[in-house]
Amino acid sequence: MDVPSISLVCTVRDEADNIAELIDSMLAQSLLPDEIVINDCQSRDATPQIVARYIARGAPIRLVQGGHNIPSGRNNAIRHARGALIACTDAGLRLDPHWLERITAPIRRGDADVVGGFFRPAPRSLFELVLGATNYREAEEIDPARFLPFGKSCAFRREAWERVGGYPEWANHCEDVLFALALKRLGFRFAFAPDALVFFRPRSSLAAFARQYYFYARGDGVAGLWTLRHAVRYTTYITAAMLLLASRRHSWTLALIAAGVCAYVRDPLWRLRQRAPALDAVSMVRAALLIPVIRLVGDVAKMIGYPVGVIQRLRSASLRSNVAHYRKSATLQQHDLTDERHTGA
Repeated sequence: MDVPSISLVCTVRDEADNIAELIDSMLAQSLLPDEIVINDCQSRDATPQIVARYIARGAPIRLVQGGHNIPSGRNNAIRHARGALIACTDAGLRLDPHWLERITAPIRRGDADVVGGFFRPAPRSLFELVLGATNYREAEEIDPARFLPFGKSCAFRREAWERVGGYPEWANHCEDVLFALALKRLGFRFAFAPDALVFFRPRSSLAAFARQYYFYARGDGVAGLWTLRHAVRYTTYITAAMLLLASRRHSWTLALIAAGVCAYVRDPLWRLRQRAPALDAVSMVRAALLIPVIRLVGDVAKMIGYPVGVIQRLRSASLRSNVAHYRKSATLQQHDLTDERHTGA
């Protein structure tokens, strides 16, 4: 079997503080790509100069420029790529040395057209450790049949990208989810590669985390994604508020609220023990107290962001037209979506 040529692509913007780590991990792969194409999306810092220095030293990198957001920048990188097989990642990440080999293996074997890799938090503080445990699952918690690839860790045949017309450039967020749903609608074969890992740093503060989730939810509202999931969230908090009010007369409602909070923190605590078994008792208590705060902040950010996105879609005829096209995809609620969707430009 002929081995297809591989292009490793990413789009970046203002990533001078981390682009070197990403490029170093690209160049240290057990399976080297035939080329690396980095798209600079209007950086205002030294990002393109740093990339240029790698090129001057002989690294197999091509630096291109274009785009106004993540999907347009990623499309521009792919348009300039020569490979029949495209592997995508994002800025702000570090690739496992075997990432490219593992994420392209199902395609090189002829078993898949699209492959989703996985990702693992690389925290630098207790807050980041707890945030990672709260929002980012272990690979064994994922149902491979329902997992949707993310733009930061995926590979696909170039012809698949061409068939769906690339990433949807009208979507400032959720573009990788929409892209995957379009590929599913056309019947392309998917595979999950849990050992094809990229490492990312979680947001370092509650404010940064809230901003991230606000934009995620706003993107969901714009794209008409996960309507039932967002409705369940509103219903859950309305029910909790009613139970809290009822607790003035019926103390048993407090037990229901406590049970709900315990259910909310159970999985994050399990992940925390898996990832940081040496964590001391004081830090574990602090972590247990942080988990419901992180959950609450994330949920409130989503509940604010989602209706903003819906209103934005309803006010724009072009957005309504684009969303109508993507709503022809497979039933949204059948797919598995973790909260960390992408980083980078």
